[in-house]
Amino acid sequence: MIDSDRENYSRVPSVRRQNHPSDNSPWTTFFNPWIGRKWNGQHQRLPSQDTPCISACTTATNLSSLGDFQSTNTICNYSRKMHLEENLRMTIPEIQPLQDNKDKEEQYAVPELQQKKPPVPFAHIKTQLITAIAVSWVSMIIGYCSAYTSPASISLERDFNLDSAKLTWITSLMPLGALGGGILGGLLIENLGRKWTILLTDLLFLVAFIVNYFAQNYVYMYVSRIISGVSVGVLSLTLPVYLAETVQPEVRGTLGLLPTAFGNIGILLCYLFGTFYEWQQLALVGVVLSIPFVIVFWVIRETPRFLISRGKEEETQQALQWLRGPNTNIEKEFHELQKSYQEETETDETACESLKVLFSLNNFKLMGIVLGLMAFQQWSGINAVIFYTTKIFKESGSTLDETISTTIVGVVNFISTFIAAIFIDKLGRKVLLYISAVSMVLSLGVLGAYFFLKDATDIDVGFLGFLPLASFIVYVLGFSLGFGPIPWLMMGEILPAKIRGPAASVATGFNWTCTFIVTKIFLLLADEIGFHFTFWIFGAIVFLSLLFTIFFVPETRGQSLADIERKLAGIKVRRMSSVANLKPMPSSF
Repeated sequence: MIDSDRENYSRVPSVRRQNHPSDNSPWTTFFNPWIGRKWNGQHQRLPSQDTPCISACTTATNLSSLGDFQSTNTICNYSRKMHLEENLRMTIPEIQPLQDNKDKEEQYAVPELQQKKPPVPFAHIKTQLITAIAVSWVSMIIGYCSAYTSPASISLERDFNLDSAKLTWITSLMPLGALGGGILGGLLIENLGRKWTILLTDLLFLVAFIVNYFAQNYVYMYVSRIISGVSVGVLSLTLPVYLAETVQPEVRGTLGLLPTAFGNIGILLCYLFGTFYEWQQLALVGVVLSIPFVIVFWVIRETPRFLISRGKEEETQQALQWLRGPNTNIEKEFHELQKSYQEETETDETACESLKVLFSLNNFKLMGIVLGLMAFQQWSGINAVIFYTTKIFKESGSTLDETISTTIVGVVNFISTFIAAIFIDKLGRKVLLYISAVSMVLSLGVLGAYFFLKDATDIDVGFLGFLPLASFIVYVLGFSLGFGPIPWLMMGEILPAKIRGPAASVATGFNWTCTFIVTKIFLLLADEIGFHFTFWIFGAIVFLSLLFTIFFVPETRGQSLADIERKLAGIKVRRMSSVANLKPMPSSF
């Protein structure tokens, strides 16, 4: 029977048949050097492919498995020959289910290119860069406002006869105000809009510095610091959300670091002006810094995400086109934005239901990641170190003057942000967090060891006088590379759009709560257990942040907000090879 079948197969006309001699054929020896193929009757078996689509090998094998069809039509009915078209028709019922019966997550399949993506043309990101610089200008005022009390404290004590308790309140009222601003900010960005909320914060800074300039006693200073603190809190959550919704994934990391860079510029400006200005002149500089954004505000656009949520589709397209450049095709991004918003608004929810959504299992996990990053950012001790840098250098007995050392640390803090901007979209968020954590652990460990040798032993550490400054440089550099900017950047990336406003509000309020606590207890801890144990405690917390990053923090480099949201929601984003598709590969007949 087998020989008979083989003989019948050999009757296929040569015009439709390849030379695929059987083992007993005399042609086998002659064609053996060229025969590397496997045959199933008259069908060639092609190599299998590890792709999510149907492979040619599967197609050929399944053709041979059609026993009923072939037994009645092909094998027993020799007059009917298999044509290419017939074979393809027979494969359609097998290919079709692969095309139609997709799971819900597979509809988000995106092609995975085989070659590296070309760099984004500058023309496409020019307006995004302008927008990022414009809103980051307000972040520079945050830095200036945060550093204000450091150079102004001496003249404030002299003019208002302040004791240490009142001066401490002037310093700490800003983070307390920021806590309230963080809670208020979520409501503002969802109702007033991202763009108008940023303008409001700039105007609040302007009012705060005017009150500061005309202050007659310390009560004016309390009011000024509370107003500026509220503005800081609102802006801290608004800027990451605004930039995440306006900047495209390829440059989101780099441009997302601009607020941190400008904040460090503000700190540096305050230190520089503080060398020859007193508290009132410094407040006037703050007034001047608040004016430019009121002008450039009218140039930038509202975020497309907020516009689409208000049903302003035409304005959404205009904003997208302006952000991506006049020659960029925005249709795909616009439709994805529409689809993403429709998915968010499929069901109407009450306030109670919205609260349940905020603290649902998946969203609670994402909130935990954001809150964890915020906690580790502040419990690394950065604000305590920055606020008390001069005092720490004075206590350390450093060979350099404490004022010069503080200025050097400020310059390093400023430069390091630009280093992070260069590498964040090349190395990714997690790699920079690793580098940041390791750098801070080492520097805090060395700094603690220095103070231990100095305060708890009789060893003369004079020959190590350079060590405090070197440790602070490594510490600040490491912080600014990772745990400084990335928690704020990732807050705008990984929080789902549906809860982004209230969740960012909670995260920002939590951050400023940690800031207030750490700033308040730093000197108390140093007085009770010594600077060495205090630095070692911070170092141990930073080590925990490294473990937290390894096991819980996702990588978001180069991904769109929609893809990040689907991935973190547990929806599989299937990536197919650009070479593979669902079309059957042609066989040789």
